[in-house]
Amino acid sequence: MVDHAPFMQAAIEEARKGRAAGGIPIGSVLVLDGEIIGRGHNQRVQKGSTIRHAEMDCFEEAGRLPASTYQRSTLYSTLSPCDMCSGAVLLYGIPHVVVGENKTFQGPEDYVRSRGVNVEVLDDAECIAMMEEFIEAEPTLWNEDIGE
Repeated sequence: MVDHAPFMQAAIEEARKGRAAGGIPIGSVLVLDGEIIGRGHNQRVQKGSTIRHAEMDCFEEAGRLPASTYQRSTLYSTLSPCDMCSGAVLLYGIPHVVVGENKTFQGPEDYVRSRGVNVEVLDDAECIAMMEEFIEAEPTLWNEDIGE
């Protein structure tokens, strides 16, 4: 059994880095064979981007990889991936996604599961608290991030 704690902690560190820079506290890491090969955090605010969610930033930071690498990887995200980020998971054939929490926002987890992806939700208290605090402090920015 895989110990998710160190990888989720790395994703949380990314989320905190994003928030410290004035952005949205969501972080992600891509793991292959027990090693982090990509990491990122939501940088929509910092980069003035429409697509730089944590998972997309993580993929960008990992760089161009062969399909066989993605197909053996696990994606960790502090928050349930949205439609866009879930689409990237499906496009690249990532078989396993570990989600810190889906209480404050839930992406299309059932659809992703129906496509054969193992989606695990940890209900991590630190991830929940981080997002609840952010949503309360920055509701307009949060709604922009989720397309509302």
